[in-house]
Amino acid sequence: MSVPSNTYLRYTSIGVREDLADVIYDISPTDTPIMSSIGKARATQTNHEWQTDALAAATTANALIEGDDASAASLSPTTRVGNYTQIVGKTVQVSGTLEAVDKAGRKSEKAYQLAKASSEIKRDIETIITANQAKTNGTATSGARKLGSLLSYITSNVSKGSAGTNPTGDGSDVRSDTTTRTFLESMLKDVAQQIFEDGGTPKMLVVPPGLKATVSGFAGVAQQRYVTGAEPTTIVAAAGAYLSDFGLISIVPDRFMRSTDALMLDPEYAALAYLRPFQTNDLAKTGDSDKTQILAELTLEVRNEKAHGGIFDIKAA
Repeated sequence: MSVPSNTYLRYTSIGVREDLADVIYDISPTDTPIMSSIGKARATQTNHEWQTDALAAATTANALIEGDDASAASLSPTTRVGNYTQIVGKTVQVSGTLEAVDKAGRKSEKAYQLAKASSEIKRDIETIITANQAKTNGTATSGARKLGSLLSYITSNVSKGSAGTNPTGDGSDVRSDTTTRTFLESMLKDVAQQIFEDGGTPKMLVVPPGLKATVSGFAGVAQQRYVTGAEPTTIVAAAGAYLSDFGLISIVPDRFMRSTDALMLDPEYAALAYLRPFQTNDLAKTGDSDKTQILAELTLEVRNEKAHGGIFDIKAA
């Protein structure tokens, strides 16, 4: 079949308007479960410090002789712990022309790019606090200050590979990884018990996406058969909570943590301490563009590492 002679076609037409949807589709993940769950505190120095303490071990020897003189107990000081603040930020520079032209999907390029930068910084913070990163004070010549991550503090309640080593526990060094093992339910139970025996209450198990299905297969998953009042039993394939011997632990996947770790946390005993909260600074103009910096200065406050635990050197079943 041929087109009739002299038919005017779209192929040669001039002046047809473009068809560009006025929406920008972005499915990049922005959820930051640990950052969103833990507390928020205020820092007043680049070396932010806090104190921890513990009661003396319980004993059966606490028996006083009738009428005896009172003797002073042996007292111990608190433990002073600290972490350095880290500056996180991004700078957006947009030309005057780009800001002025008509654009699809956004009115202001500057506002759109700043919103993106803000989400990217939050993703970076989640990645930093779950990384294997030690704190460092940095210098003007050798590098920036960096905060110590959760992994540089958690040392008491741990399940790890046979050749893996724990950090010192003060944020100054990192874990040593080893060959991965299959993630077993017994490891989860063991760490939950360790936390409970240390006085903590595990509330949240944070796992990377690759280990979420493994946890869903554990026998203790509460949502497989979960009965509330007179409601019928519900059987589901995915795990939303794990019913341990020491309480219900919510199971939360985190896209930004390491693939070989599972963190058992009590969000009450961790916080992000801000020396400078998120702020937007318009920088000096040096030409036909607007330069804007968005930044925050913060650190991780691990209020008592015994409230948390970790299962390390693991892989999916």
